[in-house]
Amino acid sequence: MKNERGQLQKEKETLQKKLSELEQERNTSRYSFYYTSTEKKSWSESRQYCTERGADLVIINSREEQEFISTVFDSTDVWIGLTDTEKEGVWKWVDNSALTTQFWWKGEPNDYNRNEDCAVTAYRGAGSERVSTWADFPCDYPAVGICEKRF
Repeated sequence: MKNERGQLQKEKETLQKKLSELEQERNTSRYSFYYTSTEKKSWSESRQYCTERGADLVIINSREEQEFISTVFDSTDVWIGLTDTEKEGVWKWVDNSALTTQFWWKGEPNDYNRNEDCAVTAYRGAGSERVSTWADFPCDYPAVGICEKRF
């Protein structure tokens, strides 16, 4: 009986470890589907377009994701889910997470005329031909927004 109980305890610990690993993998890996509207809209209209379709403006978490966006959208100005409307100079993503990975064009963000609180990607020349860079623009500027639906 003791051997059987010991064996069951080992199996339980092994299963708990595997479950923990699977939960960690689920939390660190994600799959996304990206799309845009065909019309140029303001940042908030673009965000609304995305949320009405079960998505939100894109959150860029890695160089690989920025390279992908750069390749697909080339040199078109496109809204990303980044803004400092809440507090000037404190950039946050649409999910309220802090900005950690950045691809700002030199001299950006600059809040030109104290009227630039939303971010676009499209600027070339940040040191790599494969990566567009970001700039802050007035939030009412007409651009296409990149929607990201996470799975």
